[in-house]
Amino acid sequence: MRSTRRTRTTARSVIAVVSLGLLAGSLTACGSAAREDTSTEKSGTVTWWGWTPELSVAPQYIEKFNEEFPDITVKYQQIPIDGWEAKLRPALASNTGPDVFGLAPGAMFEQFGRFGIDLTSQAEKALGSDWKSRLAPIGVAGLTDKNGKLRALSAGSTFAGPVWINQELFTKYDLTPPRDFDEWARVCAAFAQHDVQCFTQGVAQTAFNQDTLQAIADTINPGLYTKATRGEARWSDPDLVAALTTWKSMFDNGIMQPGALGVQQYPDANNQFMSQKAAMVMMGTWYMQYTRTEGMTPSIQAAGVADPKPFAAVPIPFPAARTGGTPGALFGDSDYGLAVNAKSTNRSAAITFATWMATASAGQQVVANALNDIASLSGVEPQWDKIELVNADVQRPALQEVIAASASVTENRLLSNAALATAIGVATTTVAAGDASPAQAAATLQSAAEAAGVAFK
Repeated sequence: MRSTRRTRTTARSVIAVVSLGLLAGSLTACGSAAREDTSTEKSGTVTWWGWTPELSVAPQYIEKFNEEFPDITVKYQQIPIDGWEAKLRPALASNTGPDVFGLAPGAMFEQFGRFGIDLTSQAEKALGSDWKSRLAPIGVAGLTDKNGKLRALSAGSTFAGPVWINQELFTKYDLTPPRDFDEWARVCAAFAQHDVQCFTQGVAQTAFNQDTLQAIADTINPGLYTKATRGEARWSDPDLVAALTTWKSMFDNGIMQPGALGVQQYPDANNQFMSQKAAMVMMGTWYMQYTRTEGMTPSIQAAGVADPKPFAAVPIPFPAARTGGTPGALFGDSDYGLAVNAKSTNRSAAITFATWMATASAGQQVVANALNDIASLSGVEPQWDKIELVNADVQRPALQEVIAASASVTENRLLSNAALATAIGVATTTVAAGDASPAQAAATLQSAAEAAGVAFK
């Protein structure tokens, strides 16, 4: 969740923008007729709500957009993720909601997708009849409802699976990033000798436990975790029990930090890594934004460091659970899509903005260069010569590798079944606390999945 999905500070940014024009048709949602559209394809005022992007990033998108279309005003309001649904739900149910709103795949899409218009014809108009082949498949699939209606256009994707390391701490103590759990335990023991916390994770924020469990499972039996979420495999499968056993080992062999069960991923674990008190953290591609000097500096300051000195944060594959095994792969979704509120009185302008962001080369290039998301439009990659990385020699190859790998990802990160997600969180915390064995937790998780409506084959 900064995706995802990540805690933000509420703020408002008002910036003038303009769009690529597309016609809005006759629209309905939730049984309510569309209200009169007072905007045009090239003029109007659009309110945009999101928990992401950051206030340091959104102006970059809108400024570029404004170069092409100067007569649409976009007012961006960032809302903290922990208050997002409570703010959005009544707004969409009334006539006072935003014209454009962020929408993530999974449970959020299931709850709010119906409030957005079908943007299929806009995607086809912008990209042609083969529009699906030009956009990241995982972004299209996650934002299309059961009736085939595209309720939002993916601005970019994020992927979990990597572990991020402080390369400077590894270099300082002459350590090599671990490739499997045996190496990981040895690295942590070495850091401990220097009074450096090896790894940090906010186990109290269970969504990130799902990331770690899925990453572990994918090094044991790739794709099995995803099959279990879809009812194509049972949670009591020996390889998933092995994944929970490996998860428990992190608390026993010195990899997981003491007191992790009481720590939140945001802000606690994030601040520990940014303040260089921990050498490794479980984060996804949304962390790429902190490889940029201008992105990392304020984050270090927010962690309480008075004199921030950016360091080289680098993603590495998740270490293999078994010695000599294959390190983990990526899994993910659209970070967020841009949905156009069916009740908006600025639909034409809102469609222009949402479509430009997600399908125009210029819009997607700004997304790619911000390193906040991986661009949804095929062929758009960061312009590295225009991006100031903290240490380009070290970071750029790792980032290029992750971005290249993301193109073939088919495994999702976010779950549409909220009860199943809760059950996975309970399984991870009970195992970590020693309140249930991995086998017991797997059996309980299987029962909970069935009760949550997962149809097992």
